[in-house]
Amino acid sequence: MAGKVLIGVSGWRYTPWRGHFYPKGLPQWRELEHASRAFPTLELNGSFYSLQRPSSYALWAEQTPPGFVFAIKGSRYITHMLKLRNVEVALANFFASGLFVLGDKLGPLLWQFPPVMRYHPELFEAFFQLLPQTTHAAAQLAQRRDSRMEGREWLEPGRNRRLRHAVEVRHESFVTPDFIRLLRKYRIAWVVADTPKPWPLYEDVTSDFVYMRLHGSTELYNSRYTPEELERWARLIVAWRQGRQVTDARLVSPTGFRPRAGRDVYCYFDNTDKRHAPDNARELIALVDALS
Repeated sequence: MAGKVLIGVSGWRYTPWRGHFYPKGLPQWRELEHASRAFPTLELNGSFYSLQRPSSYALWAEQTPPGFVFAIKGSRYITHMLKLRNVEVALANFFASGLFVLGDKLGPLLWQFPPVMRYHPELFEAFFQLLPQTTHAAAQLAQRRDSRMEGREWLEPGRNRRLRHAVEVRHESFVTPDFIRLLRKYRIAWVVADTPKPWPLYEDVTSDFVYMRLHGSTELYNSRYTPEELERWARLIVAWRQGRQVTDARLVSPTGFRPRAGRDVYCYFDNTDKRHAPDNARELIALVDALS
């Protein structure tokens, strides 16, 4: 059975979208409601910059329709400041901050690393071992939160659900089959990240789902994707959702790919500065539908 394809945008509160993607006069508090009816998924960025509150997650869940999915960006305190060292309490605080309130709307967790961070196998394996694979395991980890979370935590995971993790790296030292093997060992997705920066762009499949971030191919966070570029992304998405890999995939490791009946694909446009993300997302949805 082919996997699901969920295409959306990264974030939803951008001034240039008002009067373009958002109808003129739409109240700001209704922007998430509008975006979540246009796309089946959105990437939540606020969790990257600071710990959110259960009340915020509850509001976001209330404003979005049944079947909607949030991808949650992991805390930069863990990835950029601590750089994965002594992160157990920080991880506990992150999972205690209210993610479970989303229930079935809790989607994959994105861990993005800074361009200066190099690949250290032992450090990354230790981090991957800490990452909980289910919401019940995450709730157990959340019990180790510190006093800063007092009065602002949510520790009830509800029905046990699988957690999916994806990793976006931005240093060439990760371009090694050893890292791909490590990701596959822990069923963590390599993020297919398109950007004009000299950051790794490869299309290895390392889990039973694929996570894509399209930042703009010629100008970071800005440039619009052409129809030709979108057609190639659509072709890859259709192959991935069918459990296949395309023959012209850009690969770190040419071996180890395992065909499946299907894979879910999550794709987020982050070329937001000039209103391109919503337009490109809708265009890609139409192309994938036409090819499927």
